[in-house]
Amino acid sequence: MNSSRMAGSLLVRNLTHHLSPSSSTTTAAATTFLNGAATRSSVVWMRFASTSSASVAREEIRSQKEAAAAAPPPPSSKEVSTYWGIPTTKLVREDGTEWKWSCFRPWDTYKADVNIDLKKHHVPTTFLDKVAYWTVKSLRVPTDIFFQRRYGCRAMMLETVAAVPGMVGGMLLHLRSLRRFEHSGGWIRALLEEAENERMHLMTFMEVSKPRWYERALVILVQGVFFNAYFLGYLISPKFAHRVTGYLEEEAIHSYTEFLKDLEDGKIENAPAPAIAIDYWRLPANATLKDVVTVVRADEAHHRDVNHFASDIHYQGMELQKTPAPINYH
Repeated sequence: MNSSRMAGSLLVRNLTHHLSPSSSTTTAAATTFLNGAATRSSVVWMRFASTSSASVAREEIRSQKEAAAAAPPPPSSKEVSTYWGIPTTKLVREDGTEWKWSCFRPWDTYKADVNIDLKKHHVPTTFLDKVAYWTVKSLRVPTDIFFQRRYGCRAMMLETVAAVPGMVGGMLLHLRSLRRFEHSGGWIRALLEEAENERMHLMTFMEVSKPRWYERALVILVQGVFFNAYFLGYLISPKFAHRVTGYLEEEAIHSYTEFLKDLEDGKIENAPAPAIAIDYWRLPANATLKDVVTVVRADEAHHRDVNHFASDIHYQGMELQKTPAPINYH
């Protein structure tokens, strides 16, 4: 800025040699003009410099944002459950190894009571009892024809049906408890735990027998028909529905007993037990398929007793909601 003013002053002095003394006013005006021009040029240069600096800064900020977006997220020190969406800690077994199952937790495991009476049978006496008994017997005929003695696939089909009654009964009792503002007596939990236990049977036998495409299609058909039929049956008569389930469990006990006979006779390979079964039933590490079938059959015997007991409560004119639930099979 000073250099511009000096240049302007020299230019004015040179011009005064060619101007008359009377032109002092003109000289002063020229000086003022040159000084103002120099000042404006300096301001323009400063604005240009500041604008260039701002552009460079904006480019640097944009580059940093793009680099941050492209970089992978930092590793998290906690695992996040995909279902609950909350941080969870790693679970371990009793021996300290990592727990790898998400469908059940270590506190859900148990040892099955294999000493339960397997020959117990509820003799049908009333009309509804006989209808329930012969309904289940009639359902067994097409199952025997289709599966023959392929008990692995038979168990797979059986468990997709056996897991329905507990869920339907628990759901309807849950809704009834909400409508009437009353307690359930523990029956909602007992029935839902039964459904969960049957589902774990299915998860186990999925590792033993790989169902074919037409068997999967049959499962969809059978489950759709059975669910709606059982739902309507439970709405009409819970005592009839529980009696049907009790007889279904009796048939399950018979099927698993035949399964064990074929394993003992060598007709079916007694393969090592699936890892999920070892953890769920707390079986020894060297457990076999025979051990798995044994504990599953014991579970079915417990379900048999629970459902026959529930049906008897209704026959006695009592409600499930007001009666304590039986001891859980766990």
